[in-house]
Amino acid sequence: MIKPFLQEVVEDLIERFGTNLQHCAIVFNNKRPAAYMQKYLANVIQKPFFSPSFYTIQEFFAAATNYKIADFYLQFFTLHKIYNQLLAEEQLEPISSHKFFPLAKIILSDFTQIDNDLVDAEKLYRDLEDISVINKDFDYLSPEQYEFLAQFWTSYSEGKHKKQQELFIKMWRRMPKLYHKFHATLKTQDYLTNGYVYRHLAEEIGQQENLPVDFEKGKIILVGFNALTRAEAKIFTQLQEAGKALFYFDADEYYLNDPLQEAGLFLRKNLNLLGLKNEFEHNTSLMKTESHQVNVFKVQGQSAQAKILNNILADDYSDQKEIGSTVVVLADESLLLPALQTIPTSYNQKTIELNVTMGFALATSSIFGLADLWFASQLEIIHNGKVSYKNVEAFLTHPLTGLSQKMRDKILTALLTENEVEIQHERLLRQSGLFEVFYKKIDSPKSVVPYLLSVLDFILTRLSNAKTLKKIDAELFVKTIQELNRLHDTFGKHIGEEDITFVIYLVQKSLQTIAVPLSGDPLNGIQLMGLLETRNLNFDKVVILGFNEGIIPKSSIGNSFIPDSIRRVYGLPVLENLDAISSYMVYRLMQRAKQINFVYNSLTDESTSGEVSRILKQLEYESSFSFAYHELNLEVKTEAFREVKIEKTNNVFIQQTLQKYLDKQKVLSPSALTQYISNPIDFFFNYIAGIKEPKEVSAVVEANEIGSILHKVMEYFYEDLRKAEITTDKIKEKRKQIPALTQKAFNAVMFNHPDKAMEYKGMQKVILSIVEAYVNIILNQDENQAPFNTISLEQKVEAEINFPLNNREASVKIFGFIDRVDVKDGITRIVDYKTGSDKLTFKDVPELFNSDGKNINKALVQTLLYTYAYEQFSGKTRVEPNLYVVKTMAVDGVWFKSGRQTLSGEYLEEIKPEFLAELRKKLTELFEAPYFVASTVEDNYKYSIYKTLFGK
Repeated sequence: MIKPFLQEVVEDLIERFGTNLQHCAIVFNNKRPAAYMQKYLANVIQKPFFSPSFYTIQEFFAAATNYKIADFYLQFFTLHKIYNQLLAEEQLEPISSHKFFPLAKIILSDFTQIDNDLVDAEKLYRDLEDISVINKDFDYLSPEQYEFLAQFWTSYSEGKHKKQQELFIKMWRRMPKLYHKFHATLKTQDYLTNGYVYRHLAEEIGQQENLPVDFEKGKIILVGFNALTRAEAKIFTQLQEAGKALFYFDADEYYLNDPLQEAGLFLRKNLNLLGLKNEFEHNTSLMKTESHQVNVFKVQGQSAQAKILNNILADDYSDQKEIGSTVVVLADESLLLPALQTIPTSYNQKTIELNVTMGFALATSSIFGLADLWFASQLEIIHNGKVSYKNVEAFLTHPLTGLSQKMRDKILTALLTENEVEIQHERLLRQSGLFEVFYKKIDSPKSVVPYLLSVLDFILTRLSNAKTLKKIDAELFVKTIQELNRLHDTFGKHIGEEDITFVIYLVQKSLQTIAVPLSGDPLNGIQLMGLLETRNLNFDKVVILGFNEGIIPKSSIGNSFIPDSIRRVYGLPVLENLDAISSYMVYRLMQRAKQINFVYNSLTDESTSGEVSRILKQLEYESSFSFAYHELNLEVKTEAFREVKIEKTNNVFIQQTLQKYLDKQKVLSPSALTQYISNPIDFFFNYIAGIKEPKEVSAVVEANEIGSILHKVMEYFYEDLRKAEITTDKIKEKRKQIPALTQKAFNAVMFNHPDKAMEYKGMQKVILSIVEAYVNIILNQDENQAPFNTISLEQKVEAEINFPLNNREASVKIFGFIDRVDVKDGITRIVDYKTGSDKLTFKDVPELFNSDGKNINKALVQTLLYTYAYEQFSGKTRVEPNLYVVKTMAVDGVWFKSGRQTLSGEYLEEIKPEFLAELRKKLTELFEAPYFVASTVEDNYKYSIYKTLFGK
């Protein structure tokens, strides 16, 4: 095994300092290496010893100052206040917190970079409208820098300040004042920003005496640094000159001594330009001397990258070594969950040790889901005193609310019955318990955090008492409550005047950043980490997932108000820096690894380029590593068509259910029969298996509900008129009531409450208008037909139909509601209203019943059934079916037609017995055929909700 970098550092330090090592401070870029370093120290010394102190660079520098570090929210509120003061000085309108928030994030990030790189903010933000000023004031620039600066300002002066440019220049002029006032205000409260701590130490040399090290006996050991900010560079050189620091750079001459290698860019600066001395400067090149095997896996799809891990890690599952010799690096951190779902917990009855250093995000947990639901509900309550049904339903069914199934069903059933799209806030509060805590209205910006804490506290207590709290949830709860308490302390002085919705937004944003580390042993088993966390660590086997161009290196440097040309003048980070940092991190992982596996997604979509990282291309071209290529092709197979049919003969349940129809315990509706004719298997799912579509509360009115509302209006309309002959004048007079009757019908159908007083909104108004238009079309027809007499409205009719079954006579009862029966010129008419696109034409009677034909006319079968039932029920003959298809009746009339023949008079009387004979055949088939099958004509089940169940 190649010796890890940190082990080499440990051996060198022990040789140098011996027992004085306890007086040294060992400083890293990040926290992770300290555990490894302690392990190597213990392995080498092999007896009790006093450990040196370990720090991250931020902790180390922060320890040297008496100031506290300002968190983001303190910085934001301070910045916003000062920004508005500056706007007031310019006699401009103040900017709201909500609008300023995204700007503040960019400004604060810029200020941090300015401080980290010791840039003079005054000069950087200098207003250079006159290009000649550059010649005078910037004579220290190199020709290239001068070119960048001239280019930037020329682009502005040429356009002579368009509106956007003017706004930018105004903001640009505000920046120096904002920068100085911002830092001064924080300082008066004993706070500094992280970036300013660096500046403070770099510019005030006396401050470095306060660094937490005993310089008499020990030194500062700076391990594994690469890209340094100007402040770090200055502090590091001063410490080296004072003989207080030692540097261990993890470098390889392969990329260090070749100026074309971007991986060595920053190390060359540190060693050649700054003159920092690397204690390991004469190490041999591992990139050149050791053998490296590289496997490249090209896969299709984002999550598929993780799915290949089981192939790559098979050896590691069976044989786990001490000090995790295998690492899975997620260049794309969104692959954390797919990777966790792929790596098994045990292999051949042996537990697999897995340590995940990346945090599990609160945003992907049910706790955040509940908090998010609380934010959404509170915004609705603040906005209109109601909560939408979908949010109430989400609350009732959320796993953490812990409501019993019985309570859940009771409330949901009540809400479904009322079909209320929004529920009154007071009504929710009346439910007490969790409802009272969850729906308590936020009354001031200061109560946002305490109220959310009380919701979490209520749920946490209930889960603890019920002993159903999961370990990961417990950690997330603790972290969330800690963060909320911290926010509460920071917000205290600043949010009195803020808008509640903005405070909710801030809390939401803050919770999105929370993550808890998943447990594990940082030294044993397979390590799962992000690329940044691998700094200083070495592994024999490296797997990098998400090795795509645009991810590694990244394709954007983040938002900034400092343009690229000016960044280059002042040496602030630019895109090439990211390339160099990414290359270095990959190369240093590789130099001590024996086996390297790169996995990338070859599919192009909005988040990935589908191309492998250029770092691989470079390695292929110039290194002597051996490469093996693997491609994971996912075969897309279409499932072979299988005909789904339901056997009746040997199925007791089906036979018993069908028998209920024959015993008249169940009655057959016209719609059940037409469903059987169109697609027999649908009849099974609906009427035998009883699979129904779940009811939903929706602001959108379904097509069948429009039909129900129309039927109701027509019933209300003719209710009073039916007592006497209906004339044109009577219809005209009653038409004035249509709007009121439509609203009454709407309330009856949608809310089960005809006299409900309500205010109609958006879509509801549209539906009312549509129904009114439909009613008017029907009444136009009726005025032309008047006078006539109405016999009944919405009348229920029943009749028995006999048919042969297994060589014996059987019968079923059919029933239905006839929209209207009236008499005109001595002829009794059955009137059926339709709001769909039903047709009046038919081919012939046998085709009406042909499940595998294209000429089924459901409306005709239904109205002829009504006609038959009504004749049986009333003893009348020559009853005529009429169909009022509102969309087409003004043109097509109301009679069914076959060819040119209208279905009335003698032709109708000929058709009736033929219809009855075909109907009997169909009923025999329903009860006698061995299977329920699907129609072979796709149009016959086009709108079926059961399509997926019968394999279509």
